[in-house]
Amino acid sequence: MKNYALIILFLFLACSKEEFPEPPAVQDKIPSFPIEPTVTVQPGVPCEDGMAGIYPCKRYDLLSRISLESFGSSEGNDNWGWTDPDTGKEYVLAGLDDGTSFVDISDPENPEILGKLPTATQNSPWRDIKVFQNHAFIVSEAPNHGVQVFDLTRLRTVSSYQTFSTDARLTSIESAHNIWINGETGFAYVFGSNLYQGGPVFIDINEPKNPRIVGGYDADSYTHDAQIVIYNGPDEDYVGKEILFGSNSDGGSSNQIVIVDVTDKDNPVKINSVTYSNGGYTHQGILTEDHRYFFLGDELDELNFGNATQTRIFDFTNLDEPQLFLNYFGGVNAIDHNGYVNGDKFYLASYTAGLRVLDLSEIDNKRVTEFGYFDTFPGDNNPKFNGVWNVYPYFESGVIALQDISSGMFLIKASQ
Repeated sequence: MKNYALIILFLFLACSKEEFPEPPAVQDKIPSFPIEPTVTVQPGVPCEDGMAGIYPCKRYDLLSRISLESFGSSEGNDNWGWTDPDTGKEYVLAGLDDGTSFVDISDPENPEILGKLPTATQNSPWRDIKVFQNHAFIVSEAPNHGVQVFDLTRLRTVSSYQTFSTDARLTSIESAHNIWINGETGFAYVFGSNLYQGGPVFIDINEPKNPRIVGGYDADSYTHDAQIVIYNGPDEDYVGKEILFGSNSDGGSSNQIVIVDVTDKDNPVKINSVTYSNGGYTHQGILTEDHRYFFLGDELDELNFGNATQTRIFDFTNLDEPQLFLNYFGGVNAIDHNGYVNGDKFYLASYTAGLRVLDLSEIDNKRVTEFGYFDTFPGDNNPKFNGVWNVYPYFESGVIALQDISSGMFLIKASQ
């Protein structure tokens, strides 16, 4: 009888994992009804004598700030932007530990939170967002999160705070760290997922609500982030090809930029890879608009080696033989995180040093200078993981959206 009871108990425990629901602690993270936080908007302050209120600044004014408490969240992370093609209204998609909030910034001094799309499963400090054909595509490292798809045109009719639901969700990708979308081809690329050893996963999103995995690349293992473009640079051998520029790291001695021709999704072809000295963690990179230069951020070199904020700039004139062109060192020791190019400016989210903006107008002469900054973390500029996570510098209005890990969303603009 004793053995028979043990067998019954074993069978019960073996079946219970599949037949019983998730524990309440997980379920409770996803609100089932609208919960509207009390929203307080910090008013704007011009940058005068190097300060905008309590924030160190140069050439950038504070328009407004929304705190994490106003979002009803505990941490901020990524952000992106959307401009409604019908109305011209601008919106910030604010990444948070518990989901994504949508903010109408058509009046940037009085932004309005329209609501939140909760995380698909659990909370996570990692979330990444991109936009294609009026749809947001959202990934997270939360277990079994998948890729959330949200139709942004739904924001047009919002009259009160909403807790939104997804329009589609790709669950064959269990979790992921980053996503990039090539708007010219209608393909999303997901990185750091459970598929292809963490390498890029190719997803056809030309029907945004019906995303389909069509392939991937695993020859260089884990890719942390990447930019994919229809190449139109100086190397004539690859003009018109869809090229992936990946930031790959194993967290140890292997740190490299991987260049892959992904034109044929069934047969991606590696062009070359680039390594560099004193690497800590190859994190993220971005091309200049002429596709000649590539700005690379290494997330751990400042922390590991004690140097000032370092941006490595590579010359990609010849994709078969890329060369290190210039090492730019900032005037502080903060860790660099995500950076983006718009025109002749490089906009760098530099954690405790806030946003740093570099002037690239004389880059051909190896001259890169700091144009301005806005520091959301006034306590210090030390190499640690506080401050600005991401920057979105592409609004036609000139408004720049910053997402700070502990202080929420900042809207700033170049001083007149």
